[in-house]
Amino acid sequence: MYYKPIIIVSGEPNSIFFEIFFKTLKKKKFKRNIILIGSHKLLKLQMKKLKFKFKVNQLHINSISDLNFEKKSINLINIDYDTNLAFEKISNKSKIYIENCFKVAFQLINQGISNKLLSGPISKKSFLNKKFLGVTEYIAANFKTKKNAMLIFNKNLSVCPLTTHLPLKKVVKKITKKNIYEKTILINDFYKNFFNIKPKIGILGLNPHCESIDKYNEDDKIIKPAVKHLAKLNYNVSGPFSADTIFLKDNRKKFDVIIGMYHDQVLTPIKTLFEYDAINITLGLPFLRVSPDHGPNEKMLGKNSSNPLSLLRAITFLDAN
Repeated sequence: MYYKPIIIVSGEPNSIFFEIFFKTLKKKKFKRNIILIGSHKLLKLQMKKLKFKFKVNQLHINSISDLNFEKKSINLINIDYDTNLAFEKISNKSKIYIENCFKVAFQLINQGISNKLLSGPISKKSFLNKKFLGVTEYIAANFKTKKNAMLIFNKNLSVCPLTTHLPLKKVVKKITKKNIYEKTILINDFYKNFFNIKPKIGILGLNPHCESIDKYNEDDKIIKPAVKHLAKLNYNVSGPFSADTIFLKDNRKKFDVIIGMYHDQVLTPIKTLFEYDAINITLGLPFLRVSPDHGPNEKMLGKNSSNPLSLLRAITFLDAN
């Protein structure tokens, strides 16, 4: 049986990605071939520094229709990178390199070579330069996908922020019934397609205890009516719930997914509960895209002490689906 390969964009060059990638390959064998997109020189440099040994098989983009994979090698499409910049602080110097990696990945997806993409950790501040809120939005824009969602997934409990990397002062304007509907439908479709279940979804309020001293309370005027409308359409949703108690053990076990109104409202508790045992899945794309649920962590670069669990979970998910 033929399995389409997994495309991996190595992401920020001055990050822990290569370390956790090497550790993941040591821990598990995957049924799908992996196409790594990144710098050959940087890969070899990191391998030497971290004392890992792998054969590297360079794939050539001009013969991509006839990929010559080697099972016991890292199958790499080389993207030029100035290794004199290696082990520096993260800056916008790596922007063009990362863009070139993504261009090749998008080309492979558009050609039908793969429908599975993993991107390594990327600094949003240096790479996106305020043009996009996050890598989720960057990828969605490249495929003209207007409806998308960021799902931080764990098999026991997942979360989805209604707004992603917005400053708190801008969050309120983005809390709309339409946004709640779109995220709920994307989540419901994902669980139906991949797990054949109708997920139990809890939706959080915006204000502390879902109350407000202002005359206009978003929880009463926007969130509660949206939940009622979705429930009438037979989605398994309830809320709004107070964010300060929903993650207590007896409360969270009632749900498959909890939708929060802003990034840290749900990412802080999910990372506290599961640490590295979660992955970031972009919903709404015409292919499956995941990433580890953590950043580049440049302070740990070259120390060989980073936890590869999230990357392992991400590749395992793509390998199984």
